[in-house]
Amino acid sequence: MTKAYDALIIGAGHNGLVCAFYLAKAGLRVRIVEARDVVGGAAVTEEFAPGFRNSVASYTVSLLQPKVIADMRLADHGYRVIERPISNFLPQEDGGYLKLGGGLERTQAEFRKFSNRDAEALPAYYDALENVAELLRDLALRVPPNVGEGLRTLLDGARQGRRFATLSLEQQRDVLDLFTKSATAMLGSWFESEAVKAAFGFDAVVGNYASPDTPGSAYVLLHHVFGEVNGKKGAWGHSVGGMGKITEIMAKVCRDAGVEISLESPVAKVLVDGGKAVGVKLVGGEEIAAARVIANVGPKLLYERMMDAADLPSDFERRMKGFKAGSGTFRMNVALSELPKFTCLPEPGEHHQSGIILAPTLAYMDRAFLDAKRDGWSKEPIVEMLIPSTVDDSLAPEGCHVASLFCQQFAPELPDGRDWDDEEGAAADTIIDTVEKYAPGFRASIVGQTRLSPKGLERKFGLVGGDIMHGNMSLDQLWSARPVLGNGGYRGPVKGLYMCGAGTHPGGGVTGAPGHNAAQVILRDRGLFAPRWR
Repeated sequence: MTKAYDALIIGAGHNGLVCAFYLAKAGLRVRIVEARDVVGGAAVTEEFAPGFRNSVASYTVSLLQPKVIADMRLADHGYRVIERPISNFLPQEDGGYLKLGGGLERTQAEFRKFSNRDAEALPAYYDALENVAELLRDLALRVPPNVGEGLRTLLDGARQGRRFATLSLEQQRDVLDLFTKSATAMLGSWFESEAVKAAFGFDAVVGNYASPDTPGSAYVLLHHVFGEVNGKKGAWGHSVGGMGKITEIMAKVCRDAGVEISLESPVAKVLVDGGKAVGVKLVGGEEIAAARVIANVGPKLLYERMMDAADLPSDFERRMKGFKAGSGTFRMNVALSELPKFTCLPEPGEHHQSGIILAPTLAYMDRAFLDAKRDGWSKEPIVEMLIPSTVDDSLAPEGCHVASLFCQQFAPELPDGRDWDDEEGAAADTIIDTVEKYAPGFRASIVGQTRLSPKGLERKFGLVGGDIMHGNMSLDQLWSARPVLGNGGYRGPVKGLYMCGAGTHPGGGVTGAPGHNAAQVILRDRGLFAPRWR
């Protein structure tokens, strides 16, 4: 084995970088091993056509924790986010459209085009969501109580449950609704317009291979609203230079703190000796010793492909086989000779700088899921388009643009033995056809493209089943039960093994929270006399 490290982290995605930073600043000797030739995991920017660059997978900013931004001093190194002028733009099948965001009064005016009642209900709905979102913000940087630790579990649970106890009865009912109901049922209790319900309901299916009718889908809607941009809660924005700029800065900050980062170093196996993780073996054969191994990969990848079953407790191994992963996501980037001209709003405007949602109703979203379950993908898929070159001219040649197409309801595994490598082109054509219906001429404006099916996302980024969340965000896989009850506190089932990725609390998205929280647990486990923050 090569020299031993205090901590060895598998994967240089943003959570791995965040975890490494905190450990290194506390005096630990840290090394990260990354399978790809770049840092960043799914938060990377790449050129995909001559002169055209864009975020490859993760593509927008809101959930990155302000504490992480401040502690790593990202802004001092060039971190900059441009807020969207409005949140979302939803063209409708009848030629109308709805804009969401830009302030309460503006959104109410948009809603009045569809329903006066919905416009009047909006302030109370925002208040209900914000009360629960504030609860999540409070929990995001807290280690969940780990079931099985006796009195400590009870005390941690009581401390974290205190905030819930301070909520009014009405607010507690809102929490219950958002954690257990379907998005369709929850939104139906607030609004009557199909366009309005779709404007909010889209978030419930992002990275969630499910119908908005699926119980629990309302929580996924909530997961996407507890972030902030530049201090503005619930806002979304574009990272100048793409998402890869964020992780490039994080890597520099880590290296400045003494972290070693080894690229093109895929891990074949976590080494366990005497019931303790003692290092890793790389695909090339090199063995690296470490006092603790920290996995910034999904639970499925870690426990089913990087570890021997004999090294895991039998009950844990059985439960991990039942861990649900697979988000039904298809990701495209397209290089464009011109901006899309939407039939309902053809001229350039603020809608081109927003999230453009092609999914006009909840029924449309439900049909998309049912199609995917039956045929592998929907004939009318759910498409979100972002055009970051409208605010960041570094991404495309003058007069041209890049667009992210984030598409939902593509089965992680195709039925009838079909393979995504054979079907990827046809699925991409279906996506482009869907955009063409709302923006005629879109296909003719494409001068280059990349596409990543669920299989392609797994192959490129190690996302099992193409799952951008590292595992379903369902009630049975949240908080203390993420990934498995009894191992929800960032510690693996083997001594010396930790997890710091999106398969732990609080889940997916570019948050940095799992990396931050895992580092606190590791430092706490190291003992009272460990070196503190330098």
